[in-house]
Amino acid sequence: MCKGQIHDLLIALPKCEHHIHIEGALTPRLLFKFAARNNVDLASADDEVYTSEEQLQARYGSFASLAEFIRYFTFGSSVLLTAEDFKELAYDYFTKAHEQSVKHAEVFFDPQAHTSRGIAYEIVIQGLSRAKQQAEHEFGMSIEYIPCILRHHGLDSATRMFQEVKDAGHFADGVVAGLGMAGDELVHPPEYFKSIYDDARTAGVRCTAHVGQAGPAEFVSSALENLQAKRVDHGWISKTDNQLMQRLAETNTLVTLCPISNFTLGFVSSIAEVPIREFLDRGVRFSINSDDPAYFGNYIQENYCAVQDAFDLTESDWRTIALNAVEGSWCSVKRKKVLEDQVTTAITRWKATQAA
Repeated sequence: MCKGQIHDLLIALPKCEHHIHIEGALTPRLLFKFAARNNVDLASADDEVYTSEEQLQARYGSFASLAEFIRYFTFGSSVLLTAEDFKELAYDYFTKAHEQSVKHAEVFFDPQAHTSRGIAYEIVIQGLSRAKQQAEHEFGMSIEYIPCILRHHGLDSATRMFQEVKDAGHFADGVVAGLGMAGDELVHPPEYFKSIYDDARTAGVRCTAHVGQAGPAEFVSSALENLQAKRVDHGWISKTDNQLMQRLAETNTLVTLCPISNFTLGFVSSIAEVPIREFLDRGVRFSINSDDPAYFGNYIQENYCAVQDAFDLTESDWRTIALNAVEGSWCSVKRKKVLEDQVTTAITRWKATQAA
């Protein structure tokens, strides 16, 4: 955990989180609770048998690859069966986020991971919507949901998912804020799903995609060119392509970096390899996020502190990061103004304590 005077600022700084998978917020505590409530036999859900929360949490600390993480992620999702499960899962994350000064959260969820198990989309979104309503009322947060295409389910399944959300009117009425794409990007290149993104763009749906985590910088470029994505999730590999960096800066494209996630899964050898300094110096807009916090054991605050430990950033740097995160959010102009004012107030108060 970072130390020094700026740590207090990082605690107080109002945060926007744009890269959090709600299924990735399923703690071992909730997993065991839901399994018992829903009579799910965990021994039959996975090859390995876990008898305690502590044992499972310890196993999470030693993922050998993205594929292994995805296997555990899928194993965890097997206990989510009812609207109440999804509501409790989401509200648990929102409570933790509120404690860490998250004021705006844009939350991914994976409809195909649940419909493929026979859990209706309506059940998933009903539970998530109830959690959103409660958290916004109790915590004063603003919350958006983003359904994700899962690459390994293929094009036909992804098309059906998009159409179901669209037919429900949820893109149009704001129940969801846009469309994302997740999963192992090496399974399919971004352009494989171009037809869905074309349909989404025609319908006025904002789009993002997970690229540039395990894949090359060319995948980031493909998401921008072929999918016309307005945001890039992960995208740390962009630092290796000078032309791409220039494009990201010129188009004000938000990159949702996940430092601890990328380090834990072995995509970077240290937090210092995440392109925080390069992005700041080149004017590339980014936010700092937790990705799958229950599995990596770290939430957004821990990511902020890990970045500070690695880069020794200044108050001015953090102001830029925080305000760029606000500007890149998928919320109203009115809400952005509120968030910007909160950031400015927090920094002003911190500076006053330093001068005292």
